[in-house]
Amino acid sequence: MTKKRSILFIVNPNRDDARQAVQEFIKQFSTAGFSLFTTTDAELDGLAAITEEALAEIEIAIVLGGDGTMLRAAEAVRGTQIPLLGVNLGRVGFLAEVEKPSLDEIVTAVIARSFITEERLVLAYCVERNEKEISSGWALNEVTIERSETTMVELFVQIDHRPLSRWGCDGLICSTPTGSTAYAFSAGGPIVWPEVKALLVLPISAHALFSKPMVVSPESKIVIDVESTHALLSADSRRKFSLRQGDRITCTKDSHAVRLAHVKEILFTDRLVAKFKLPIEGWRGE
Repeated sequence: MTKKRSILFIVNPNRDDARQAVQEFIKQFSTAGFSLFTTTDAELDGLAAITEEALAEIEIAIVLGGDGTMLRAAEAVRGTQIPLLGVNLGRVGFLAEVEKPSLDEIVTAVIARSFITEERLVLAYCVERNEKEISSGWALNEVTIERSETTMVELFVQIDHRPLSRWGCDGLICSTPTGSTAYAFSAGGPIVWPEVKALLVLPISAHALFSKPMVVSPESKIVIDVESTHALLSADSRRKFSLRQGDRITCTKDSHAVRLAHVKEILFTDRLVAKFKLPIEGWRGE
């Protein structure tokens, strides 16, 4: 007997276009004999609530929404090998498809298993207080340590067990290549191609002579000591933790990666051109 195939849908329930698209997917995949699941609290007829047992059988997750929904999807499949296929419904993001394949093309690719996948590096962090670990987590984009009051935060940064610098600043970003086009980009960091295995360290508005963004080895250990009274840790702007003076944050490459799926191969260069509408025709005229 042929094993029934399963798909997970992560949907932004606040977007009408996402709700409409998932209804069309439900029709087509149900006809093809798939079992369909979702993690959303929205009422979506035709989708069953995902369970741990069912999650183990999912072969792909289709994500309908923006990059924020993709971050939520990454959390939903954490620790699995389930690839995330982001459907571009509006503005071009960096995690979903650049071109807009039709829903029929997506269905065909999933049924035929003809989609391609890529792995994205993930960042792990832990917080120690009085030499005891009190919090840990991960981020697909970035971990930031930022001021939680009006005054600057004082941070002492060490890399690979050696002191780097003390900064009075608005904060510090530890980013993955995926996150180089997110908060790190807005703070003046470099754009890193996602296949490059590296971590970014970027002080935010540091009152210092040296405060350049740095690209370090993915095997590096980044340690930040909080020397201010208070600070705030944020992972992908989804997981937050209040910090105190004396807390130590360690950031390293995580043991788990996130897998992204695409209907067809798109080079990252094309993503940049599409996102920023870069003038590839030139601006000087003929």
